[in-house]
Amino acid sequence: MTPLAAVVVGLLAGAIGTACLDAVHYKKYRRSGGTKSPVAWEFAPVENWETAPDPGQVVRRVIEGFTQRDLPDRSAWLISTIAHWGYGSAAGAAYGILAGSLRTPHPLYGVPFGAVVFASDYVALPAAGLYKPIWKYDATTLAWDLSAHLAYGAGTGATFWVLTKIR
Repeated sequence: MTPLAAVVVGLLAGAIGTACLDAVHYKKYRRSGGTKSPVAWEFAPVENWETAPDPGQVVRRVIEGFTQRDLPDRSAWLISTIAHWGYGSAAGAAYGILAGSLRTPHPLYGVPFGAVVFASDYVALPAAGLYKPIWKYDATTLAWDLSAHLAYGAGTGATFWVLTKIR
């Protein structure tokens, strides 16, 4: 597999992995009484930055840091959605480079990769001042988020493996 093919397949696998991550978060939402359909929940409007999810908040801080301007609330939904799917796909591209370098990639290699992505969210981003430290979250939140990231890794790894078998 060429490096470019590994990146492209990884991007696609990361998008599928992101859908797997969202499936876990959606299950949590439904268990807490949510009634929206999966599509309505996934693309629910984000009215302002106070209600924007964490990926959008991280990108907002980066953009505002570089531009030295406040982003308007009307951009919260678009930036949050792009950040979420872009981050998942980009991490998938990194997985593609790693797994594509192996002689025989295995679909389960994605699971520890998901754990690494989870850990980077709670280690690297707080160190950069872009995320809250891990001790600011309760154990239940961390357990749900870890399980979602393991699902991300499993989905990414399995998709990458399947796509590399298709010729």
